[in-house]
Amino acid sequence: MVATRHIFLHGFASGPQSKKGNALRAALAARGVELALPDLNAPDFAHLTHTRALAVLDREAGADGPVALVGSSLGGYLAARWAELHPERVTRLVLLCPGFDMIARWPQLLGADAIARWRAHGALHFADGAGVQTPVHWGFIEDALRHPATPEVACPTLILHGIHDVVVPIAGSRAYAAAHKNARLIELDDDHALIGQLDRVIAETLAFLEPSG
Repeated sequence: MVATRHIFLHGFASGPQSKKGNALRAALAARGVELALPDLNAPDFAHLTHTRALAVLDREAGADGPVALVGSSLGGYLAARWAELHPERVTRLVLLCPGFDMIARWPQLLGADAIARWRAHGALHFADGAGVQTPVHWGFIEDALRHPATPEVACPTLILHGIHDVVVPIAGSRAYAAAHKNARLIELDDDHALIGQLDRVIAETLAFLEPSG
């Protein structure tokens, strides 16, 4: 039997240093399971796109064999999108405040003026995972438009979402779980980062992934 490959996908303005990703890696390592934490910022944060990040995941997942994915925010969207593209490969998904409907959400999150400046100037500054202000190119948005707002996934899916999340409001996860019988939503008394409920996040994730481990 081929072992399931476990992969964690970090969010926007994050990387392999993700606190949630490394906490989960340590918890799985204690159970003899390796968790990969690829850097999705290819070739760098300034030039990140969904398509390039998915190509990173292609390389990490390899050509065959079962894969279990855990994704946070943008990483949650990318995990679901990869599962949509490779339904025969993905056994289970854990989505932490998944960043669905990004194109609809970001004008409200950043403001219409910021979006207009981004388009006009070709780049907008965001703090990267190390806190360094980085000009992220407009191609990030243009590429996102080539992907569905909400991927359709058939495999068992666990969504963990903070009820105080203002970055990705929980309403999107509630709607997704209500529309997909294979998805279960756990609502947490936390915000987008899910650091206050990190122990619960780890425990629920381990319990959900155990059948595929």
